[in-house]
Amino acid sequence: MEAPSRAGGAVLATPFGTVRGVLFDIDDTLVDLEYSMTTALREVSQHLLPGLDQAGWERFGRIFTHETTHYYDRYLAGELTFNEQRLLRGRAALGHFGVELEGDQSHQWLTAYMEKQPAYVKPFPDVMPLLDRLDKAGIPYGAVSNNVHDYQRAKLDGAGLERIRRLVGTDTLGVAKPDPAIYLEGVRLLGTHPVDTLYVGDNRLLDAEGSTAAGLLGVWLNRAGEPAAGFEGNSISSLDRLIA
Repeated sequence: MEAPSRAGGAVLATPFGTVRGVLFDIDDTLVDLEYSMTTALREVSQHLLPGLDQAGWERFGRIFTHETTHYYDRYLAGELTFNEQRLLRGRAALGHFGVELEGDQSHQWLTAYMEKQPAYVKPFPDVMPLLDRLDKAGIPYGAVSNNVHDYQRAKLDGAGLERIRRLVGTDTLGVAKPDPAIYLEGVRLLGTHPVDTLYVGDNRLLDAEGSTAAGLLGVWLNRAGEPAAGFEGNSISSLDRLIA
């Protein structure tokens, strides 16, 4: 495990106060997971859905990435393996268009998807400039994810984000967001304190509200411009807006 750093006296001015460290969610915060998933899905499913128009592919992608997350919740609860939840999501998306995967065909589809999806993982354009600024300012940073450590480590490295060395996964402590312990382990690795540590993520509940409840400065990265009715916390539309 990465040893905790010493934050020293480096401080950073943000729109949400002065901080000494920053923690990030990974998927759809640092890396464009939705793009990688939908691109790989289309590539491995075209032979099953010949003639599907663009609107259909967009619908297919939404089912897999957004409308079947209850399977991922079951994975977090220990009821499914990671690949089982992924296959169930694929079957649900294909089933919406009348395609039923069975037996070997299911495993062939899943294997093809597993092989192709990592190649499409890339950071959002606003990530590298922000990390450059944090490095220049001497501000430690890391990531806390609702997936296992080694899988996310490989994802970060494949996306060119090797510099994010401090990483907490669901298997690090055996808990997932929004359990306070997972955010606080990230704080420990930074060598900071919760009150002067930002936590930034795209999920309003798990990232912004969960980290805030743990004592951090939670920030909702609302890239898609989702309605914010009832949300009274901190929010930004881009990582470009994270530093004052």
